[in-house]
Amino acid sequence: MGWNPRQIGDLSGRTAVVTGANSGIGRHEAAQLAEHGARVVLAVRDVDSGRAAAEGMKGDVRVAHLDLASLASVRAFAEGIEEPLDLLVNNAGLMEPPRYRETVDGHELQFGTNHLGHFALTALLLPRLLQAAAPRVTTVSSIAHFRGTDAVLEGNPPQTYVPGTAYGQSKLANLLFALELQRRADRAGLALTSTAAHPGVASTGLVADPDGLGHNPVVRHVLPILMRVVLPGGAGGARPVLYAATDAAPGTYTGPKGPGEVRGPVGEAKQSRFARDESLAARLWSVSEELTGIPFPVEG
Repeated sequence: MGWNPRQIGDLSGRTAVVTGANSGIGRHEAAQLAEHGARVVLAVRDVDSGRAAAEGMKGDVRVAHLDLASLASVRAFAEGIEEPLDLLVNNAGLMEPPRYRETVDGHELQFGTNHLGHFALTALLLPRLLQAAAPRVTTVSSIAHFRGTDAVLEGNPPQTYVPGTAYGQSKLANLLFALELQRRADRAGLALTSTAAHPGVASTGLVADPDGLGHNPVVRHVLPILMRVVLPGGAGGARPVLYAATDAAPGTYTGPKGPGEVRGPVGEAKQSRFARDESLAARLWSVSEELTGIPFPVEG
């Protein structure tokens, strides 16, 4: 059976932020953290949906608006966190919009939302994280990061946009960021743990999202049914992320250990050669600071 959420310790007195916590694996992550005693902030784009999700959770849960595709929204959300922050779960994500689209700040939507939004959020929340005794940041990547290459530095330009490839680049960026954050925290002597995780392939609402794969009516209505037959649901997909957020060692990458890392017990996940490229990670860090206009308060 391996690790399961029942092994999470008492989180009383700790505060956690989970992005995209109104549905899918994010909802399960937030519910488990709250059930184990944490004060949990559901950071969501759709506040009504977030409130509906919160009603089904036990414990101290509140909802706050966060649109990762808007750096102004990221700033506003960060300014609203006024207490020490023990855990940040960079969970929210957008998958494979069929056409090239941009954030309000002019970045390709997947790269801007999945990576740049979380990069900026982590930077802006770092002072609150460092007020906690043992702060943790967990960033959700994907097995799709193997599609990514060093072209991740280009931020998915319109002339080369392919939905699946762009998604893979954004997920490679997530993994590069998480691992580089730990290296920089170590060099700075900070008591900060940064981990990464991926859910495998879970049957969640992400595939039905009309802004992504779900733009196709057949995919939106048929694929979720087929996935529910053979794949774990949101609770199963959340398990590696919860392990990374609560128990995993600094600088690790966690996922399911079954064939192809699609499902199975929690364990160490495989990384592409680009994900292991520390020079690429450092260059992406610099590009991300430039694109967001937010200097990250952890020097290289």
